[in-house]
Amino acid sequence: MRPAREKLRDNNAAYFVSTQTANRKPFFRHERWARLMLDVLKHYGENGYRLHAFVIMPDHLHLLITPSETLEKAVQLFKGGFSFRAKRELDWKFDIWQPGFTDHHIRDEEDWKRHLDYIRSNPIEARLVEDSVLYEFMGFPNIAFPQGLKPPVPGDVDVRPKGRTLQSVRPAEIPTNSISDTAKGTGFSPSIKPTPITGALAPEGGKQ
Repeated sequence: MRPAREKLRDNNAAYFVSTQTANRKPFFRHERWARLMLDVLKHYGENGYRLHAFVIMPDHLHLLITPSETLEKAVQLFKGGFSFRAKRELDWKFDIWQPGFTDHHIRDEEDWKRHLDYIRSNPIEARLVEDSVLYEFMGFPNIAFPQGLKPPVPGDVDVRPKGRTLQSVRPAEIPTNSISDTAKGTGFSPSIKPTPITGALAPEGGKQ
């Protein structure tokens, strides 16, 4: 059964979304992979969701988005879209993503700013850079607090991230087998620090 707050998943609700790579493999440590992910996020940010902020970490992503339709469809667009292009452009034939994702419904402007700060500090906490301005695969294209943002339903005070499975959404450019619908994902919130990752992004792309 879907949670009651599912009915708020439209273009008047913003979400902090986290998703991980399969087996936490650091695919995005490779520059070619990270740049492709960046291109996919921006591409679907034009029609599948409004992209407010993001960071591409070696083995996971964090985003602030406002979906154009449902949150599940928005996530499937960038995860499935990347899987499709990685197969075509990077000749990758194996799993890329852990199934599912976690999300947190942004409640108010204070909550919004807290998650922006979390995205900004993520590369520093992971020891990839000493200053966030030096991290290339992070962006804040629409950081203004969304006007008309719908608050959570009355009594919804649980701010823990929620694990979600992905619905079957089949845009023409995404293969129907690009994302599994069988398991819930895990992710992060500002109250949960990611596993520290040492080293910087490799200068050259390549396969794992």
